[in-house]
Amino acid sequence: MSKATKIQPRPTAISEPYWQGCSDKELRLQFCTSCNKHQFYPRIVCSTCGSSDLEWQKASGQGTIASFTVVRRGVSEAYTAPYLVALIDLAEGVRMMSQVLTSNPDDDRLRVGANVAVSFVEWSPEMMVPVFTLA
Repeated sequence: MSKATKIQPRPTAISEPYWQGCSDKELRLQFCTSCNKHQFYPRIVCSTCGSSDLEWQKASGQGTIASFTVVRRGVSEAYTAPYLVALIDLAEGVRMMSQVLTSNPDDDRLRVGANVAVSFVEWSPEMMVPVFTLA
């Protein structure tokens, strides 16, 4: 019997700086120098103004939970349930989906508006991914 494996993201030329940041345990976001806005997910142009004047910046890693759900049955044996999937509003003004690590998914502190901070976990031997913990 083969061991179940998690679905692996596929870095592209556009997203490579993001994934390299994760490997370095640093959350990186694209920043448009034309309109001074961050964006996530990585793109070739700014989603706000259409400019291609984009650079990568280290994010604060601070955010709040905008919404969440507790997954009580993993999609495969590779995903140990229960786990919490959330939309995180980062301090930089972008929203990303991630996991919130918790030993108790029914913890009263897990709520919309709760403060979280980024951390990183090994998704596979080749890949680190950002996750969040209660701040």
